Amino acid sequence: MTLILFLLIIGLIIFIHELGHFIFAKRAGVYVYEFSLGMGKKVYSFRRRNDETIYSIRLFPIGGFVSMAGEEINNDENVPEGKKMYAKPWRKRFVIIIAGVLFNFIFAWFLLFMVGLVYGAPVNKPIIEKTVDGHEIVEKDIGQGDIITSINDIEINSIDRLHLELYLHEGEEITLGYLSNGEQKAINISPTEQEKDGEKYYTYGFQLKSEIEYGFVAAFQFSFTKFYNIIEQMTLVISHLISGNLSLDALSGPVGIFSVVDETASYGFFSLIMLIALISINVGFINLLPLPALDGGRLWFLIIEKIKGSPVEPQIENLVHTVGFVLLLGLILYITMNDIINLF
Repeated sequence: MTLILFLLIIGLIIFIHELGHFIFAKRAGVYVYEFSLGMGKKVYSFRRRNDETIYSIRLFPIGGFVSMAGEEINNDENVPEGKKMYAKPWRKRFVIIIAGVLFNFIFAWFLLFMVGLVYGAPVNKPIIEKTVDGHEIVEKDIGQGDIITSINDIEINSIDRLHLELYLHEGEEITLGYLSNGEQKAINISPTEQEKDGEKYYTYGFQLKSEIEYGFVAAFQFSFTKFYNIIEQMTLVISHLISGNLSLDALSGPVGIFSVVDETASYGFFSLIMLIALISINVGFINLLPLPALDGGRLWFLIIEKIKGSPVEPQIENLVHTVGFVLLLGLILYITMNDIINLF
C-alpha cells in the first residue's frame, strides 16, 4: 500500500508539473508530440481525435515529459515552422518553460490553504510551552510563554527555521535568544545526548506550544507563510550545501521520499496532504535552479538570449543540457545509494 501511495503522490506531482508545460505549449500553438507520465518503455498510450499529441504512461513512474517540436535540434519537415518551439516569441517560450514550476507552486499553495481551512491553521511562532527535566535548560531563566528569537545570533521567525538551525547545529552548544515579558534575553545551552532504537540524537530540553487557528483568514495567512517558510528553508539548504556546512548525505532521493511517505501515512490524512504540498514545492524549487537539463537551466539560456539579442547556438545549448543531465543522473544515483544504506 505504501508503494502504491508513493507512486500516486509522485505521479500526481509530476502530472501537475508537466500539465503546466503542456497547457501553455498548446496555448502558444506549439506542436506537442507526446505528453508522458513516467520514463522508459511505453506501457499505454492513446491519441485523441483531431489532436497530434500522444498521451502515454511509461514503465518507470519517476519522471515525465512533454515533447515539443523545436525544443531541441530537429529537422522534422512534417511540422510547420511556425508551430516549433524556437519559432515562438521570447515571452511565450519563457512562460512555457516556467509554467511547470508555477503549477507545482500553485498546487502546493492550494493544498496548504485547504489544510488550514479544514483542519485549522497551525501557528508557526516558536513559543516555549515548557522545559523538560534532566536538561541544562531547566536551570536557566527561560520558561513557558517565552518566544525564541534567535540561535547563535541568527534570527528565528518560525518553527520551521528553528528546526533547521537546530539541525545544522546538532550536538553543539548554542546561544538561544528569546523574548521574555517584552525583554530580549539570551542563554547558552548544551544539548543532552539520548538514544532511541539504537540511534543517538540530541535534545535541548524545551517543548514548543502547539496552537491552531480557525477561519478563512487564518487559513489564507497560513498558506502563504508556510509556503514562504518552506521556500526559505530550501534556499538556506542550498546555500549551506554550497558553503559546505551541509553534505550531500543530508539530501534524500526517491528511496528517502518513500520512507517518509511510509512514516507520514501512519499519522493520518492531514500529515499526508502536508507532505504532498512539501514535495510539490520541492519539485518546483529544484526545477527552478539554474542547472542544465532542468527548467531553470533552460530559463537561463533564454535570459542570455535576451541579454545578447540572439539565441545561443542550439548545438551548444543541447550539449550543455546533455552533460548536465548525465551529471544529474549521477547525483540522483549517489543520493539513492545513500538512502538505501541508511535503511539498513
